[in-house]
Parts: sequence; C-alpha cells; structure tokens
Amino acid sequence: MTLEDGILARPAVEVAPLLLGAVLSRAGVRLRITEVEAYLGVGIDPGSHAFRGQTRRNASMFGPSGHLYAYFSYGMHVCANIVCSPDGEASAVLLRAGEVIDGEASARMRRPTSRSDRDLARGPARLTLALGIGLGDDGADLGQAPFALTLPPEPVAFCSGPRTGVGGAGGGAEYPWRFWIPGDASVSPYRRHPKLGAPQGPL
Repeated sequence: MTLEDGILARPAVEVAPLLLGAVLSRAGVRLRITEVEAYLGVGIDPGSHAFRGQTRRNASMFGPSGHLYAYFSYGMHVCANIVCSPDGEASAVLLRAGEVIDGEASARMRRPTSRSDRDLARGPARLTLALGIGLGDDGADLGQAPFALTLPPEPVAFCSGPRTGVGGAGGGAEYPWRFWIPGDASVSPYRRHPKLGAPQGPL
C-alpha cells in the first residue's frame, strides 16, 4: 500500500485499520502506529469534533486528506489526527499509540517521565510529545518535511471495539471504531467513559 493509491481519501472508518503498522516520522523520531480511532463528519458521528459542522478549531478536519489535524485536549495535551475523505468531507483518524522504532533518545528527552520505552508513545498525548508535535503542526502535510508517513506493505491483523473515553451516543458499542494491533505492548489501556456501561467485544 502507498499514499499514491489515494487510500487516505477514503472515510476514516476504512482508513483507520490500514494505518496500523504504518510508520510516522518527525523531528528525528520514527514511530510505528499500533492504535487508532476513527471519527466521521457532520451529522454522522456524535463523538466527532465535526458533528455540528466546521469551526475555526476543527477547520483542518475539513481539509485535504493526508494532512494533520492537531488540537488541544482538556486544556492540557495536544492530540494528532490524520485527515481522511475528500476535501470538504470531514473525517479523521486519531493516533492513539505507537512504538518508537528509531530516535528513542530524542523521544526520551521529550518524555522524561516515561517508565519504559514501551510507554514513550502509549497514548495520544504521549505520542505527540514523543514526535514533538504541537498545535503549530495543525494542517501540516504529512507527505512533506518535517513529516513522513509510510504505509505498511500489507494490512496487519487487528482488533476493534468502542472508542476510549467517548461519552454519549458516540461512545457505545454502536461505534466500534477503535482499532489496535492485538498483543502489542505499546497499545494504551481501554478506558470507557464514566457514563457508559461495560464495553462489548474483545478489548
């Protein structure tokens, strides 16, 4: 699989599992993506930033596929998404976790509280820190320096389930749009939203 195949122009739910095993590089760190979540667009996905339409904050989500949508979460952390679908049709894949495969020293400097290398990018906020991604990267083209994105040659085996920490209608078993590589030590633990019941399926 290659980016030239137009894979990222598909809806995020189709793209998300294809990103597992992909390698994202930035600022001297290369990371193998091991966990993602898909979010769709206006009026479709109540768990998505784009559900109620375009705003200044989510504008990059409505832009061309293959670009970055970065946002501030809970006033504390930057999270990073890969924009999917054709330009104007908002959907994106949240990068939830990855394994640092090159540039561990740089990642450790950015994540000095990490207890082990498996934790360097184990969670969406940790992942952005390990790669040095900030709000200034919002809208960046992932095919251009300082970024590089390489898809795996073939799709990898994966599991799916409800998205982590999403409340309300978008957080239940009707939206099993979290995808991860089973058995990978870098995958973050599942945490359901406090207002939801027990998750369904293998997690």
